Amino acid sequence: MTVRGVLLDLDGTVYHDDDPLPGAPEAVDRLRERGLSIAFFSNNPLHGAGEYVDRLQSLGIDARPGEACSSAVVTREYVDEHHAGDDVFVIGSRSLRERIDRGRAEVVTEPGGADVLLASWTDEFHYDDMVAALRALDTGTVYLGTDPDPTFPGPEGHPVPGTGAILRAITGVTEREPDRVLGKPSEVATEAALDRLGQAPEDVLVVGDRLGTDILLGERAGMQTALVMTGVTDDATLAASDVKPDHVLDSLADVDAILP
Repeated sequence: MTVRGVLLDLDGTVYHDDDPLPGAPEAVDRLRERGLSIAFFSNNPLHGAGEYVDRLQSLGIDARPGEACSSAVVTREYVDEHHAGDDVFVIGSRSLRERIDRGRAEVVTEPGGADVLLASWTDEFHYDDMVAALRALDTGTVYLGTDPDPTFPGPEGHPVPGTGAILRAITGVTEREPDRVLGKPSEVATEAALDRLGQAPEDVLVVGDRLGTDILLGERAGMQTALVMTGVTDDATLAASDVKPDHVLDSLADVDAILP
């Protein structure tokens, strides 16, 4: 295989919480020594590209401006392109509301009459949010989600509910699936990643810990895929999955073994 660019997931692949995973900083250094393009992509909807570069650098990982992306970033870009001037009701974090409101759409505080319902992770998700979703989607509003992750690693690596859990709660009460979910593995996320890498899909290796997002994105796009066992996927989950990576690694530190 030919590899000219590497797309790296973050939490569970490069770091856990506030600690780099063993060997990850050195692995990124070796990828650079090979002259490979690198992009970092998180499905966490709380932070923007610059915040991720700063965080990676603080952990001793050689990340550079323009190399990071997240579901928050692609959501803002999508809303700006497709819903400029629209009223958007957000069920999600304050940081997401502020990010959308700084763009070309207008964040509104009342769900009735909204043009777009945007749902995402928030640790303040409440019964009242499901009521608001009913009011918004009763009007034929476009329904968007930032990412599909049902969980994400919490303190000490223990999983906690993610955006996917909130989307399922809203779907349960409204009986309506999102029109688009914008993080990995969507086409929107794929295009954003390739734009940052500057490489053709067939020349890209995706490395991540989640089959249904990282590996599925690569599979759909015709990229090479490598699953690391440092995150949410265990042997039983891998064996039962219809999504099969091209390679399975103990950790990112072993990535050299699959590079030409």
